[in-house]
Amino acid sequence: MNAPLPLHSTIQAADGHAARLREIPYNYTSFSDREIVLRLLGPRSWEMLHQLRAERVTGRSARMLYEVLGDIWVVQRNPYLQDDLLDNPRRRRQLVEALQHRLGEIDKRRADKDEATMDVEAAQRNARVGELLKAAREAVDRFSLGFDTMAELRRRTQRRLGRHTAKDNIKFDGLSRVSHVTDATDWRVEYPFVVLTPDTEAEMAALVKGCIELGLTIIPRGGGTGYTGGAVPLTWKSAVINTEKLEAMSEVEWVSLPGLAQPVPTVWTEAGVVTQRVADAAERAGHVFAVDPTSAEASCIGGNIAMNAGGKKAVLWGTALDNLASWRMVTPDAQWLEVVRLSHNLGKIHDAELASFELRYFEADGKTPVRTERLDVPGPSFRKEGLGKDVTDKFLAGLPGIQKEGCDGLITSARWIVHKMPAHTRTVCLEFFGNAKDAVPSIVEIKDYLFAEQRTGGAILAGLEHLDDRYLKAVGYATKSKRGGLPKMVLVGDIAGDDADAVARAASEVVRIANSRHGEGFVAVSADARKKFWLDRKRTAAISKHTNAFKINEDVVIPLPRMGEYTEGIERINVELSMRNKLQLLDALETYFERGELPLGRNDDASDIPSAELLEDRVQQALTLLREVRALWQGWLQGLDVRPADGGPSLFAQLQDHSLRASWKTQVRAPLQALFSGDAFAAVLDECSRIHQEVLRGRVWVALHMHAGDGNVHTNIPVNSDNYEMLQTAHEAVGRIMRWRAGSTA
Repeated sequence: MNAPLPLHSTIQAADGHAARLREIPYNYTSFSDREIVLRLLGPRSWEMLHQLRAERVTGRSARMLYEVLGDIWVVQRNPYLQDDLLDNPRRRRQLVEALQHRLGEIDKRRADKDEATMDVEAAQRNARVGELLKAAREAVDRFSLGFDTMAELRRRTQRRLGRHTAKDNIKFDGLSRVSHVTDATDWRVEYPFVVLTPDTEAEMAALVKGCIELGLTIIPRGGGTGYTGGAVPLTWKSAVINTEKLEAMSEVEWVSLPGLAQPVPTVWTEAGVVTQRVADAAERAGHVFAVDPTSAEASCIGGNIAMNAGGKKAVLWGTALDNLASWRMVTPDAQWLEVVRLSHNLGKIHDAELASFELRYFEADGKTPVRTERLDVPGPSFRKEGLGKDVTDKFLAGLPGIQKEGCDGLITSARWIVHKMPAHTRTVCLEFFGNAKDAVPSIVEIKDYLFAEQRTGGAILAGLEHLDDRYLKAVGYATKSKRGGLPKMVLVGDIAGDDADAVARAASEVVRIANSRHGEGFVAVSADARKKFWLDRKRTAAISKHTNAFKINEDVVIPLPRMGEYTEGIERINVELSMRNKLQLLDALETYFERGELPLGRNDDASDIPSAELLEDRVQQALTLLREVRALWQGWLQGLDVRPADGGPSLFAQLQDHSLRASWKTQVRAPLQALFSGDAFAAVLDECSRIHQEVLRGRVWVALHMHAGDGNVHTNIPVNSDNYEMLQTAHEAVGRIMRWRAGSTA
């Protein structure tokens, strides 16, 4: 997946209608012709090619040029082909000669033209072709030379890095490179040059130093579950250092930490340990590991630190930042850095008056001290008031490693504080069926109530998760209420305490709060029942199942008291996007009927075949229907804020609560089925359904879910990475969201 281009910059066909995004052959990627030409030939060549395409006469020379570019591109985007050509110099030479031959044929066709008989435009066109050929020949030369460059760099890399790790840990093969071209974003820019899989933490500094000397960009990677693109190579001269083999860890150990009088329960882990393994180790000792992202069964500890991961338990114990006692990393200078928290408050860092850290630097051998620094940061400065995690502050007062996404070093190991779980826990599931804006304030009310309980020694809120209706639909949520239908919002929370009666009372009060907000509450007591309540949380990746698994993810920081407004704003965007998609459907159907030559099915009885006059009449009725529905829907979209004369709810409110519906099934499909009834018209209706599915595939919508009610809202927009218009619409929605967010938090 590559970043989308503005639609106005894509290629337009000669008739000015359909956009020609792909004429270069063998292109199985999501790159357009424009992006390929820019990469291989440069901006000037694209401008000339764009002009020549509009002036094309026979197109034979153009096809040969596209074949040259396609051959180069398919090799550049396929590491397996690269390996094959590197291993077979003769085959590589034949490919280059074939590319040069095609360019020579284009030049012959150009040279055969008599310049003396050309008009001015033809002469200019011929000159542009010559300039394009020059750029193409240079591209072929670079392509050919690139194999020698890559082979030499591989030899140097093997010699340099082979001193510090096993030969098998230096991977140039196609499978390794393909496996590390992207992360959970599915964003693909460049294949890495090499993938390194060190066996031990001790190897890391030397590998980093070697990569720096080789001129390679270093990309740390753990489980590859991130949605921010932090593990995506942006240059071919990159080395991905995969830490998954660094999986040593301890059981829960009681350790004396600097500045604390009593030993503290901790777990030591290397960076490649899967998050769930740490949680399991803590549970075996009767403790809880607070870092609990939805990707816990696949994500690794190093990534949790680099991303400052949280989860449902962050509402009580905070994110990675709050629970680290110390961590070790390799800096971009290939030095070791140990960061140690001093006088840990054993709680959320923003509750501490002062958070102090000792930064100990060592040479690459890990033993020779370089310097020691102390970093003192006011605790409240780590987060804006009311937030459990502030993703807007990557700097975090200069604290190394945390929330830096691997940009200031490579995490290799850490020691975590684990917590004692109270004896009794109940899980509540709250389903809200009213307006989302009215339901969201319940998050604040529940948190305030349980935090007050905690201060008086009562029950505590040990976990909280929020899912909106789009997530509920994606995960296949089974509604617990007898009302039926899908809730607008669901909250799942853990209420814990050492007093069973206090926990039960708190759970009942939380359900009462939900009842006051048009919600219903359900309480699970047994371990199995509680686990079932939390299962849907692990399926949140299903939000993009209707696309090709790609989604735009924005972590939007919203003060909890204003979450209702934010939710309402997202609902407004979704209504508008839905209406726009439905109007696009009407446009596509109208184009289909206006084109004529509708497919008619065969019938044994020739008398059943409609006459041309009858068919034309039905087509005109269909067009009239589509135009009437368009006028209605367009009026709704343009008048969303209009209220009826009786002072009732606005059109937006009616569309939001589905008392008013723009329905393909009832307002378009059903009338068309009545118009085109009978076997002879079955193909017409089938094509209408196909058009509907095609347009629906490009529909954009925004989904929300929030960990722990901390104000860090995961705002996700699933998209198909091969649909440029969908990508542009999604980026437009992101712009609206971020502008709204900036205004709401100002």
